[in-house]
Amino acid sequence: MRILIVDDEYNIRELMRKYLGLEGLESDGAENGLSAQRQLREHHYDACLVDLKMPGMDGISLIRWIRQEGFRMPVIMISAHGEIHDAVTALKEGAQDYIVKPFDPEELTIRLRKLMEVQQLRSLVETKTRSAEGIDEGLIGDSPPMCKIREIITRIADSPATVLVTGESGTGKEVVARQIHGVSALAEGPFVAINIGGVPENLLESELFGYEKGAFTGAVGRKIGMFELASGGTLFLDEIGDMPMTLQVKMLRVLQDRKITRLGGTSPIPINARIIAATNKKLEEMVHGGSFREDLFYRLNVVRIELPPLRDRKEDIPLLAGVILNKLNRQMGHRVEGLSPEAIDALKAHPFYGNVRELENILERAVIFADGPVIKPDVLELRSSISRPGIDSGQSGTTLIVQDDNGEARSLKELEVEAIIRALHRWEGNRTRAAEELGISRRTLINKIAEYRLDL
Repeated sequence: MRILIVDDEYNIRELMRKYLGLEGLESDGAENGLSAQRQLREHHYDACLVDLKMPGMDGISLIRWIRQEGFRMPVIMISAHGEIHDAVTALKEGAQDYIVKPFDPEELTIRLRKLMEVQQLRSLVETKTRSAEGIDEGLIGDSPPMCKIREIITRIADSPATVLVTGESGTGKEVVARQIHGVSALAEGPFVAINIGGVPENLLESELFGYEKGAFTGAVGRKIGMFELASGGTLFLDEIGDMPMTLQVKMLRVLQDRKITRLGGTSPIPINARIIAATNKKLEEMVHGGSFREDLFYRLNVVRIELPPLRDRKEDIPLLAGVILNKLNRQMGHRVEGLSPEAIDALKAHPFYGNVRELENILERAVIFADGPVIKPDVLELRSSISRPGIDSGQSGTTLIVQDDNGEARSLKELEVEAIIRALHRWEGNRTRAAEELGISRRTLINKIAEYRLDL
């Protein structure tokens, strides 16, 4: 079981992590809501502990986002402010419990375990129900590229071959990985996902391979790594292009021998998991540039699935929009029936550099502001997309953020400052990571912080 602790006070996060560790529960910390969003996208968590008052995004807003994104894990709101309306608001937005500081760690653990047990039972019932009803929420779209991808998935269903899924960010690489897992002989086994780029380099090896007690300072017990956790199922290695060269050698050995050795261990452990890797980078170019091993590339590239960007399959937009609207109606309690022909035309004319993820964001806002059962163009906030290197900017490593097409009274400086602040919150002040997200150099980011006199 893995818990995410979201609290802006470092000492509280560390005390809770240590106590949960004594109870046999693994945990990670996030110092604000934006950082928590990033970690929730990158890792699987069985429960969240969320503080009420935090900079950047408060606890109520985070819980609302968790439920809107479809995360099902239990959430407990923690606050030093024991006001009734806070508790009521938290519960309305999707928290299952509310506890006031200072609290008894033992009581918190009891509540946490009870909520996780209930969620496990619900998931088991829903899984069996979905299986009985034959519900399939896989790839959406009838365009030729999507039909071809479905054909490939069907052909490789019973094969143990390693799969490499490539495509731009937001095209649905994890959806493809889960679809492959769901139709394979390993469907009853676990689907374990890890975002390589989201794990610090010094922790990545232990996350993947695990470690024995005493392997290094702080290794107070044995840790099972991702390869072992995925045994009998599928291991999804997202953003494989971010794997450091030092680990690429070990990864190659695992694919060759189908065995791993925990850090500090001596006995090889057989691995019975299908490996699916994904990246939005050009691995062939990385091989030529010397930042990715050629032999590892060929081991991963046994079966290649290239996902098309949404702008290359715009005939799928009406179908995608319908599925997304149904999901949003369930989550938000609305009854939006569809889009007007003019709204569909407007969506088809949009470049969608954020792909399906951008479409989801546009429709979520439209559902909120729609005046009737049909979404019209006036509630579609089609902002000028963030330009990306190699697509439309013509500048290497630069992200250009422009004013939105609706002509809102917001200057370029305001948009840039907002983007910088959100990126820094998301990465808990890590300027290197924030700069990478923004598509600028670390030095440029530091200069921008100084230029705008940001007090972070």
